[in-house]
Amino acid sequence: MSDNPNLTLSLATATPGGGFPAYGQAFAAGLRSADPLLVIEPRNTAGSLENVGLLARGEVDLGLVAGDTAMTALANGSGTTLMAAMYAQPGMFGVTLDSPHRTIATLRGQRIAWGARGSGFVVLARQVMGGLGLDIERDFDAVMLDRAGDGPAMVLDGRVAALWGGGAGWPGFAAIAAAPRGLRFIAPDAAERARILAAQPNLRPMSLPPGSYQGQDAAVASVGSWSLVLARPGLPEEVGMRIAAAIRGGAENMTRLLPQAAETTLENTAVAIADQGLIHPGMRRFLRQAGLLPG
Repeated sequence: MSDNPNLTLSLATATPGGGFPAYGQAFAAGLRSADPLLVIEPRNTAGSLENVGLLARGEVDLGLVAGDTAMTALANGSGTTLMAAMYAQPGMFGVTLDSPHRTIATLRGQRIAWGARGSGFVVLARQVMGGLGLDIERDFDAVMLDRAGDGPAMVLDGRVAALWGGGAGWPGFAAIAAAPRGLRFIAPDAAERARILAAQPNLRPMSLPPGSYQGQDAAVASVGSWSLVLARPGLPEEVGMRIAAAIRGGAENMTRLLPQAAETTLENTAVAIADQGLIHPGMRRFLRQAGLLPG
């Protein structure tokens, strides 16, 4: 791709220590490995909710946005479009191996670190708990973090009973798993998942694959949603084409840097949303040329 000109794009991520900044670094490096003149500059933000506003105002070129927040942003008529599927995020609690808690019911009333206030994880938590008739602030002693990276230490030193998060390779869970006390998950059981999905149609059944974290031998069934890379209104079509080509060429390097990024594929992007008109024009054109979308 040596005939491409230099291109620098800004990418809104989230607070330090969380999954979005880690993904942003891998995304930028993976794309640049395929297109050396394409520079993605990650920027720390408060998370998904702030990123939606930054995109709508054209203050960043790309933004990482989770789940229902992303779908709302695409549908609100602002002109924000889908650039790429990131990864699936099944939501669950992380506790230490010696924790007395094993169900959501026993976590009620406990001190829980839900994440940074503006993050997509908090939005997901409200949906998942809401599907069970629970409120994350009324029914739990809620802790909203200033930095996503503060959560693991709070679990390990007992300041909170559990950390809410999700997805494979998430830094918060990885930090607990690597500590001597280890990591165990608490997720909705089958009956709870059925209740949640009936109440929250935007969520989907999802599973955390075995081996996603140190010491995790079995899959963990839960519910969740896709996180997406969104583009600002008016980002040129040729930019979307170039990003699509770089995703195809840089996928292996992206995955080597962050295993979660293995889900950032053109195939997943093509099926991430039902309305093709909400996919960035350049990405949509590339997907059609690749035979992944009908012409």
